[in-house]
Amino acid sequence: MIAEIETTNVFLENHKIILYPTDTVWGIGCDATNEEAVAKIYQLKNREETKSLIILVNSVEMLQEYVSYVPQKALEIIKLAKKPTTIIYENPKGLAKNTIASDNTIAIRIVKDEFCEQLIQKFGKPIVSTSANVSGEATPKSFSEISDAVLRNVDYIVNSQHDKMADKSSTILRIVNKDEIEVIRE
Repeated sequence: MIAEIETTNVFLENHKIILYPTDTVWGIGCDATNEEAVAKIYQLKNREETKSLIILVNSVEMLQEYVSYVPQKALEIIKLAKKPTTIIYENPKGLAKNTIASDNTIAIRIVKDEFCEQLIQKFGKPIVSTSANVSGEATPKSFSEISDAVLRNVDYIVNSQHDKMADKSSTILRIVNKDEIEVIRE
């Protein structure tokens, strides 16, 4: 796994697009701080840039580097979550502008998957995580379901033993008024 992290990191550092196993489904990713790399993902997915992306970090400390304020309620959810949970935060900072929604929010998940944690640790910055499909297509549940259009257009495919991923994407929550939780996706 160490060699795979090293190789994948080189692609991320060079603003390339990767196809990798996340803590939920196979994802398309890149450096979340680089607008050109993020634009390549939108183009690959045939997705409008007005639809924001999920960002992965590996710790609360990294989260706090990229969000102006992390509510106490969010910290409680992170600590208690039993499954991958993405939280939408206001006022992101230091991320590519095209990762941020028009209402100045960003969806971020702290990963608890060993490969993703180590990759983000090595890279030292957040990475984009969006499902490995062209917009409008079903989210692939395994590597074998990923379309040729995606496979041909990424710069690197992580060599992973994980074929079957989680049965669904992460829960997405938004914290409003500092302590109220709105469920966007269960």
